Amino acid sequence: MAGRLIRGYRLINDPINRRNPSSHAALCFPIRLFTHIIMQTSRPAQSPLFKPSSLIVISAMMIAMAAAAQTTTNGWRPLFDEKLSDWELWIGVPHATVTNLPAGTPTSPDGHEGIPLGLNHDPKHVFTVQLEEGEPVLHISGEIFGGLTTRESFSNYHFRTQFKWGERKWEPKLTEARDNGILYHCTGPHGVFWHAWKRCLEFQVEENNMGDLYCLGGTGADITARKGARDWSYDPGGEVQKFGNGPGGVGFKSAHLIGDFEKPNGEWNVLEIYTIGQTALSVVNGHVVQVLQNTCIIDGPPDIKKPLTAGQIQLQSEGAEACYRRMEIQPITNFPLEIQNSAKGLK
Repeated sequence: MAGRLIRGYRLINDPINRRNPSSHAALCFPIRLFTHIIMQTSRPAQSPLFKPSSLIVISAMMIAMAAAAQTTTNGWRPLFDEKLSDWELWIGVPHATVTNLPAGTPTSPDGHEGIPLGLNHDPKHVFTVQLEEGEPVLHISGEIFGGLTTRESFSNYHFRTQFKWGERKWEPKLTEARDNGILYHCTGPHGVFWHAWKRCLEFQVEENNMGDLYCLGGTGADITARKGARDWSYDPGGEVQKFGNGPGGVGFKSAHLIGDFEKPNGEWNVLEIYTIGQTALSVVNGHVVQVLQNTCIIDGPPDIKKPLTAGQIQLQSEGAEACYRRMEIQPITNFPLEIQNSAKGLK
């Protein structure tokens, strides 16, 4: 049992799994206490407390204490389990090339205009969970556009996950860059955009474009940006621009901070979102690549803006095979100092 606790400590101390350092001390306490108990039981004169039968009970208590220290002290809440208990599925319109659908299923030549399959109807198993080395890994086939959506809405949080690409691609994006996305501050009904996704802000997950922003379905934000040859992109040295619907906006997309921050295909990337109030930050492998301020919903005409500070989280299926693991969330009240220092456009 002591070996299990020590392995648990190493898991937390591993850079890929690192949590709040305060959790280390909390987890070390039961290890030290258990070591003391072992030493006591090795002495000739045993207290009744340390009889073998009592030791079994205490061992179970130590495991429970270690687990509680890990889940409550560090503040992180896992979002995945094997059954995706906290999520709901929405599947959009199958492309005309999709095979082995139930008889009579409508399809579409472009994969987004037509009749969606709808809520919790996933005959092609676009979203599945598999256990790999004892932990749940979400596999997204990408074959049909759609979204996996948290049942709960969140505000003022730090979200993080690991992501990597698979191999397969599908129409209508068979010849395009692999594409996926983390949609946050999702509100309203399913299928508002392309019969597949909710109104939201999109953390774009695309080959060579991780961290781009798309304002989908009537959202907007102010971003310090600079105009490049093709797109506006986040630039701490630029001028504040309005993105999204409404007058004065420069477009629905803000490209990420110029630079290559992605891991090679097949390797795990760490993707994070920090959001407090109407400010949100996108982070790719430790680099702040997008800073949004004054996030809002824009209803119009007459283009009435309302603050957008909370919503569901939705994971896209968009024509490419992809995997997520170690997805978790914790509440925050302030941006960490290192994030503030990296996000020069943050005020």
